[in-house]
Amino acid sequence: MEREELYIPSPDRIRILKESGNYSQAEEKIRQELQKNPDQVSLKIRLAELYLRQGRLAEGRILVEEVLARDPQHPQALTILGDLFFKQHSPREALGCYRQAFSREPKDYLLLKVARALKEMRLFGEALQELEKVLVVKPKSLPFLKEKAFILNRMQRFDQALEIFEKIKEISPADPFVQKEILRLRSRTRPDAQVIKEIQAIAGMDSKKDDAQMHGFLAQKLKRAGLVKEAAAEYRVASTLAPNNPYFLKQQGFCHYREKKYAEAIPCLKEAFLMDPADYVVRKTLERSYEAQGELERFLEVLEKALLQHPDQKSLLGTIRRIRKKLSPASSRES
Repeated sequence: MEREELYIPSPDRIRILKESGNYSQAEEKIRQELQKNPDQVSLKIRLAELYLRQGRLAEGRILVEEVLARDPQHPQALTILGDLFFKQHSPREALGCYRQAFSREPKDYLLLKVARALKEMRLFGEALQELEKVLVVKPKSLPFLKEKAFILNRMQRFDQALEIFEKIKEISPADPFVQKEILRLRSRTRPDAQVIKEIQAIAGMDSKKDDAQMHGFLAQKLKRAGLVKEAAAEYRVASTLAPNNPYFLKQQGFCHYREKKYAEAIPCLKEAFLMDPADYVVRKTLERSYEAQGELERFLEVLEKALLQHPDQKSLLGTIRRIRKKLSPASSRES
């Protein structure tokens, strides 16, 4: 394995391309090297990681399984397979992969992944135990502290979650998400109108006007107060500031749908759905929006595009069949 690394030219170049989001160039570079060294495991792993980042899960799984066929305990391949399962909302299968990888290569980041899988399985106590294995020796580890705060929040242990987020702020004071969470937890029991005024003032500050998290939090409070139109506007700002975060797009679309503004809801929900086709709520709301507009055939086109981009999302096939049947009731009766 040590000699294998000698065959990989320009690994820093590939890494820089991936981190900059230039996936097509990174993929081309890796493929060129794979043509020269088709059995190169490290290159297959890098290409699988690239596919994972782009949501091309089926292609990534093919490469990972090629590696695991040669070495069933390959830690990186097992980790990527776990990530693939996790993205497909199968945390139990992901957990098995992460634990197998950890037994071969006991790294901290694998314990973090184990904790996240346990969290999704709602095994919060076990997840906290996994985090503490690292925090007991690295009490300022930001990824582990954040995950602990997320889990405590899910457990509705809000005071403890706030305490962790405040500790994180001491270590990393410029993190906008942490600042937003501290504000959210501190204002949890205060009247919405009072909190909205405070957040509007903060979001209007020069230092915060480009803070997607703060605009998203303001939108959340506005929606909760029944100010849906204003919430949609703030979600639009947040989405513009963080275009790779589908959450803001989804929420903007939901606001438009709630106001029966289907023509405005559709572009938001469509873009979010193509980014995350596993989200059933977005899929169903998008369908209802198209149906309200009398444009179910366009929804069918979106479904087919999503399946083409995400061939691993087999659940789309059932929806596609149902919509096709709905669009041609006469032919379905004949059959």
